[in-house]
Amino acid sequence: MESRTKVKIAHSSEQPFTKHNHLSELPLTLRSLNFHAHTVRERFNQSSDLVKPAAIPDNESDRLKALSEYRILGTRPEESYDDITRMASLVCQTPISLLSLVDKNRQWFKSKVGVDAPETPRDWSFCAHAIHAPEPLVVRDALWDERFHDNPLVCGDPKIRFYAGFPLSNMGGQRIGTLCVIDREPGELSAVQVEVMEALARQVMAFLELRKRSIRLMQAFCSSEASPGMIATCSYCRKARNEEGRWVYLDQFLSRHTELQFSHGICDGCIEEHFPDVMNAWKAEEAGAGDNSEPPAADSPD
Repeated sequence: MESRTKVKIAHSSEQPFTKHNHLSELPLTLRSLNFHAHTVRERFNQSSDLVKPAAIPDNESDRLKALSEYRILGTRPEESYDDITRMASLVCQTPISLLSLVDKNRQWFKSKVGVDAPETPRDWSFCAHAIHAPEPLVVRDALWDERFHDNPLVCGDPKIRFYAGFPLSNMGGQRIGTLCVIDREPGELSAVQVEVMEALARQVMAFLELRKRSIRLMQAFCSSEASPGMIATCSYCRKARNEEGRWVYLDQFLSRHTELQFSHGICDGCIEEHFPDVMNAWKAEEAGAGDNSEPPAADSPD
């Protein structure tokens, strides 16, 4: 049986297959399929024109000011934030998790799992919709949501179907972005997963507030009369350059120029990285103590 989509090829004894007559040589079915494919491609290419961007919040100027106070946009990846997005992805069992900050014309990802792009246009952003309310925004299937079914992030990569965004709110109620999870299949979250995500979003804000306080402390120090006005620090080792041009540890620099006093110890992370034998011994000791049926006797008073 002859195929309906077979293309007739011109032979030497027949009329040449030229650009003027080749469409007439195609069966109607194939030409219809080509037209349909062209229509689909055109619709996809125009999806950015069909997307429905989120409305601008009434407090947008205050929200952007609050975001700028953290001085976080464009910074390098940090383990503390990356740990949170990894936990979010694992807890919610989604391939994608993002710490998204909604700027004036873009959403920028401070941390990301499952995507490579550092940012997307704000008009495409699901998170720009999520910051309108303090409650999480859950989209079970973006293809059936009129706000998102023509979104380029749904029609194209990463092919979003499920989205759950948890707003990042400061003490003043300014929502600067979201911690969100994304899947390429429709889905939903359990009550436990929602509770964990809300806790992780609060932890993100705790890190950001600590960052802001540190920045303000340094600004106050640099503007004081006893300070040199500006401290030159190394972006990698965090040492400070003194008046002699030597790089010294920040505590040494501050001790010389202020009345601050410092005590020194070793944090758990550094012990685990630099003194693994000590950490293993501690863990073994704790495990042994847990096996004892009786609690250790309290020290007698002197």
